[in-house]
Amino acid sequence: MQLSERIGRRINLRDLHILAEVVQSGSMSKAAKSLAVSTPVVSKTIADLEHSIGVRLLDRSARGIETTMYGRALLRWSMAAFDDLRQGIKEIEFLADPTVGKLRIGCHTAMMEGFLPIILNRLHRNHPRLTFEVTQATWGAALQRELRERNVDVILGRTEIPIAEDLNPEVLFDDWELVLAGTQNPWQRHRHIELAELMNEPWILPNQGTEASAIVAETFRACNLEAPGAVVTCNSVQMSNTMVASGPWLAMLAGAAFRFGPKNPTVKVLPVKLPALTRHVGIITLKGRMISPVAQLFIDCAREIAKPLAKRKRKG
Repeated sequence: MQLSERIGRRINLRDLHILAEVVQSGSMSKAAKSLAVSTPVVSKTIADLEHSIGVRLLDRSARGIETTMYGRALLRWSMAAFDDLRQGIKEIEFLADPTVGKLRIGCHTAMMEGFLPIILNRLHRNHPRLTFEVTQATWGAALQRELRERNVDVILGRTEIPIAEDLNPEVLFDDWELVLAGTQNPWQRHRHIELAELMNEPWILPNQGTEASAIVAETFRACNLEAPGAVVTCNSVQMSNTMVASGPWLAMLAGAAFRFGPKNPTVKVLPVKLPALTRHVGIITLKGRMISPVAQLFIDCAREIAKPLAKRKRKG
């Protein structure tokens, strides 16, 4: 008998669904109520599942239900199987009507300020019935966790951060930090500026504990400097640009956020000599996971938009 047939005879999706509900609810009675079945039905299903596999999946105690290492392993791969089935249904829907579908995107903050909206605008023009759900994070590790747990389909953001072996990164273009100031800022009259000259200026910098803050600190360290104490800390590129445009403020932002974001004629890049710490921007997917047709449309569109940037060299 083929392996797939043996598995099909021993385990079915209903059993796995009941197991997941028991673990999530913490008790068989609560799971039974949620599933609209009797508690004995839930208990027998779990017992039969354990008997079929030959290991204990759950530990029962006065504190409730706890998952054994075998149960955690089975649930982890069950979630992958359920996700692949969902992707299969999505692909069938897409094949039946290629203009309909939903994509869940995990995105770094800087990419939300310009590059991602450009992709979504183009996709919407060509496929107006597609829908998108965007999850924002200030740390790449958080997005990678969302991808592994199948809460997002793709990640758009930095790819030079540590990428686990189960993930597949694709670089679209290189990015670097810029120092911004308002057009009326006296520093705009300078043609060459060293970063050390700006240490005592009023800075707007990303919040501590974020990936953007770590990048700013690394940029200053590369110039043998400690990052200055910020007068204002925030993760909003829009707020930073608004304040820079209307006051004496300086801000250090990802170049992609400035190039792709809304244009403000009163904000300009200062000619500050910064170290060549190139950051890779791209798309991350999960290895071994089927890419849905909508996700493939998104990836193809991102590649097309990024083509001119992939050829562009850093100036100055």
